[in-house]
Amino acid sequence: MSAAPRFPISALRSVDLQVPDLDRACDFYTNVWGLEVGDREGDRVLLRGRGNDAYLLALRKGDSPAVEGVTFRIDAMTNLDQLRSRVAAAGASALQPIDGSGSGLGDGFSFRDPRGRRFSLVQGDQPAPPHPGLEHAPTRLAHININTSAIEADIAFLRDGMGFQVTDRTKQMAFLRTNADHHAIVLAEDSVDTLNHVAFLHDDLESVMKAGGRIRDAGYPIGWGPGRHGPGDNVFLYFVDPFGIVIEHTAEVLEVDDGYRVGTPEDWIWPPGRTDQWGICSPKTTECKNAQRLIPFL
Repeated sequence: MSAAPRFPISALRSVDLQVPDLDRACDFYTNVWGLEVGDREGDRVLLRGRGNDAYLLALRKGDSPAVEGVTFRIDAMTNLDQLRSRVAAAGASALQPIDGSGSGLGDGFSFRDPRGRRFSLVQGDQPAPPHPGLEHAPTRLAHININTSAIEADIAFLRDGMGFQVTDRTKQMAFLRTNADHHAIVLAEDSVDTLNHVAFLHDDLESVMKAGGRIRDAGYPIGWGPGRHGPGDNVFLYFVDPFGIVIEHTAEVLEVDDGYRVGTPEDWIWPPGRTDQWGICSPKTTECKNAQRLIPFL
């Protein structure tokens, strides 16, 4: 009998967003952000990147911008029934089966976490052929950053229910991993339970910068960056989309193993006036700061 994998969940796969103008969202995320329409499922548009994920974003028209859900990929060796029981024991509710095998999107289940956010866990989804023809485009999702009014409880749920491991703590944030990447989820302590931002991973710094130039050419100002984060060591460039959703282009995420020493807030104190390792980027814009607290989870 095969041993259980180190992490029951292998990766962040996709994020489902509700947007008030589907056509405008598709135009922005393809012609400006750099994704491509991979498929349409009724009123949902699925957008893919350069890698082999069938899609990174699912867009659906709704009254106001919001996060409908977040999907993670389950390791092929993980027992689905055991993971379902583990998630329920940690406090998940409204568990529902997923059967997307006919469309190649895998099997699994969805649930609400203790804060009411919807997560889906899928196994056996079919990879899409890589799309290297997308120029200066993300390969896959890097992480999702979530504001939380109960950071310790959320850490416990992600650890006990989903098998995540804390890699670093700052004064405000907790970074958690589910593979060799330094983090796939970031929790930001706040008084609201909303989306902070979604990060898209590029192959290299050059791709991040060229993508940033394309976005500025389209008339969208930089919200924060370019810079290099402390925890995770990744380069970053933040923007606010047409609906107030904060999105990040990133690259060079640190890879870690079980020998990595978990950082503490004392490890991540910057000199006055500095917000990253390089110290060359301007402070985050007010628009970006405000937007990072406003987008709810449905």
